[in-house]
Amino acid sequence: MLDPRPPVPTLLLVRDRGDRLRLLTRRCRSWHRAGARLLASSLDRRLAAGHAPEADLLSATRAQTLVSPERRRALAANWEHLLEVAAHRPLRYRRGAPLCCDRIATADTAVRAMVVALLAPLPVSARGVAMASRLLSDGAGPLYNRLSSVDLVGAVREVTEQLDPRVSLVATA
Repeated sequence: MLDPRPPVPTLLLVRDRGDRLRLLTRRCRSWHRAGARLLASSLDRRLAAGHAPEADLLSATRAQTLVSPERRRALAANWEHLLEVAAHRPLRYRRGAPLCCDRIATADTAVRAMVVALLAPLPVSARGVAMASRLLSDGAGPLYNRLSSVDLVGAVREVTEQLDPRVSLVATA
């Protein structure tokens, strides 16, 4: 049976261009979602660097996608899979992306704490989710590149700090 009620429109919080301290609600349109999908990688990079999600409609749309429970569960599952693959991959059998298995093993406890934070039912910052996603997908980062100078344990702990529900969800002006 079809639900006779119309779907509730998705609302976004964005900064007022005239008053940077004021937040406004704007309806999320299909073209906002399409643009956010198309520009996901660059938007994730900006959000992970601390760009305010409420700065513009595309950032707000991407942030809303990132913090959704479905996206957070999928990201947590990808991190858990990475731990499993790194722990059980024989050294002489390296199919797929090269992993720095020793670094991943060292970061196991920190990664598991991050996964718990991703799966928590409380709201988290889009920055934290974007950081977790970028760290996992960055081929030049510490998961895949032995020459990367980024400390994996430190990077994962920084992500976990950003996923703390006590972190402000709205950037201060």
